[in-house]
Order: sequence, then structure tokens, then C-alpha cells
Amino acid sequence: MVADRVSLKLKNCLSELSTLGSCLEQLGVALGLSSKTLFEISLSMEELFSNIISYGYTDDAVHWIKVAISHEDGMLIIRLEDDGIPFDPLKAEEPDCKCPIDQRRIGNLGIHLTKKFMDDMVYERRGNINIVTVKKKITVR
Repeated sequence: MVADRVSLKLKNCLSELSTLGSCLEQLGVALGLSSKTLFEISLSMEELFSNIISYGYTDDAVHWIKVAISHEDGMLIIRLEDDGIPFDPLKAEEPDCKCPIDQRRIGNLGIHLTKKFMDDMVYERRGNINIVTVKKKITVR
């Protein structure tokens, strides 16, 4: 069964995080997601989206990031597309979580958490477009 579908086209600026967050919140309420599940999804999307903005572009021009969200057969599927520099988050170095906090290198914790929170994550590069698709098993109330 295919249920809700949402498509967003957001500028590459951090202020768009509120639009993405509101959309996820509304969808989460409509689907009856638990607060834990919604938190995991929201944090993961915030991390991926902010990484695209912070590290994906070498100019100050306006770029558009497409976000497509769908709910199909017990899975929430979120796809992000951007025209930034190629970056495969699946190849990002894993942070050393056993190292004391004051000795840890900065970076990659958000991607690490996204990999842990989501049930599937796929990266592909088509032409000059990065495509990251994440899936989360959900129970709809």
C-alpha cells in the first residue's frame, strides 16, 4: 500500500532545516509515529541536510536540494538529491566511540548515528547529482 508522499525543494541554507523539520513532524503525527522513531528520523535528516549545505558546495550560489518522502508497506523512505560535490556518506570514516570524548576527532558522528538509526542507506551518483536514500521500518498507529 502506498500512502503519504511529500516532495520538497529546499534552498541550500540552514534556515531550511525548520521547513524540513516541520514537514517531518507533520508526517510523523499523521502516521502516528512514536516520539523515539520521529526523533531518529528527524536527527538523521538534519545531519544529512546540514552536511550537504556545509560541505557540498564550493560557491555561494543558490542550489536546490530535493527531498522526497514516502510511506510504503511499513517503510518510510526518504530520498535527498543535491548537485553538490560527490560525497558517499557510506564511505565516511567511522568515529572512534570508545575513545574518551575529550580525545575524539571531530566529525562523522552524525553520519554514524544516521547509519545506526535507519534500517537502510544507499548512495548513488547520477551525472552531477548525489542521491542518498534512507529507509526506516515504521509501525503506523
